[in-house]
Amino acid sequence: MMNQVVMVGRLTKDPEVIETENGNKVSNIAIAVPRNFKNEEGVYETDFIEVTMWNGIAENAASYCHKGDIVGIKGRIQVDSYEKDGEKKTVQKVIAERLTFLSSKSKSEPEPAL
Repeated sequence: MMNQVVMVGRLTKDPEVIETENGNKVSNIAIAVPRNFKNEEGVYETDFIEVTMWNGIAENAASYCHKGDIVGIKGRIQVDSYEKDGEKKTVQKVIAERLTFLSSKSKSEPEPAL
């Protein structure tokens, strides 16, 4: 079986790193991925996909990426469950295993891949 996702989109905000109680670094972002077809009104819709990055990927993204930058993400889908007001909820997100910088403000610097 396989659980793998590859997508390209724009960051919706600057990545911020938070340190967990056990010392791991984490950054939660969303990327905007436009669909490649128009809806009934003739407009391209956009999906906003939640992505979690850990440790080195999170730190490098926070150092080099900014809102609006185009990034490529390879990762896996994870489904988390929780209970709120007595009702069971589920949320799907992407756990990033690799992040590639596809745009940058300064074209003189090489774009690193993680």
